[in-house]
Amino acid sequence: MHTDLHTLFDKLWENYLEVTPSAQEIHRILGSTQGGDIVNDHIALRTFNLEKVGLEKLAAHFLALGYRECGEYHFDAKKLYAKHYEHTDPTAPKVFISELLVEAFSPEVQAIIRDLVGQVSPDAVSADNFLYSGTHWQVDYATYKQLLAESEYAAWVAAWGYRANHFTVNVNQLEGFDSVEAVNQALKDAGYVLNSSGGEIKGSPAELLEQSSTMADKAEVRFADQTLAIPSCFYEFAKRYPKADGQLYSGFVAASADKIFESTDAVM
Repeated sequence: MHTDLHTLFDKLWENYLEVTPSAQEIHRILGSTQGGDIVNDHIALRTFNLEKVGLEKLAAHFLALGYRECGEYHFDAKKLYAKHYEHTDPTAPKVFISELLVEAFSPEVQAIIRDLVGQVSPDAVSADNFLYSGTHWQVDYATYKQLLAESEYAAWVAAWGYRANHFTVNVNQLEGFDSVEAVNQALKDAGYVLNSSGGEIKGSPAELLEQSSTMADKAEVRFADQTLAIPSCFYEFAKRYPKADGQLYSGFVAASADKIFESTDAVM
């Protein structure tokens, strides 16, 4: 386990940039070159709900660094379960971890996923680098397509493994933009395609959270039989609103997160 929070997030960020080069350009557009730091609201990680690599195994890396469990979420249509974690230091990024409910899928897909997870060394899961270690298995393109037919999420994890699925710009902390709408417009003006599922802005001030995201970059994956470019990771933007006590809402809205998951959808 990492002993230093900054090191862990630096490694996660470096790993994310390898397959999400647009993130650097988005930093430039949103003004980091003018001296304003881009603050990360949260990251998200994906896994399967099999004991060896389940949500709790990923969370252990963060709990050891002072995080605590703060909320849980159910995504019935996508057959996912998730929790989010916050650090005792409120300036530390929040962490959103989801897992696929493997038992909810066809016997064929279950067998594929169990085979993939069977190739993961138990020692690897507790190693410092596990959260940005990528895949621990070989998968061919036909198998990826078979997973894709039942679950975009399953196919994504099979292709990319363990890494931050997205980072999130904290819009509240931006110097040059005061709304998600303004961020979206700047990105569209620069040619970026936004996730429009459920509308470009998910959530509302009434729900205390507004979110939007780019559609994922494409990057090459070495499948067992060929190398192909598929959707990798994306960048999210979040604006939080104050609760009755004046503190900014720190949780997530399941209906919005449900649509954010679709930022990695492959257009077949």
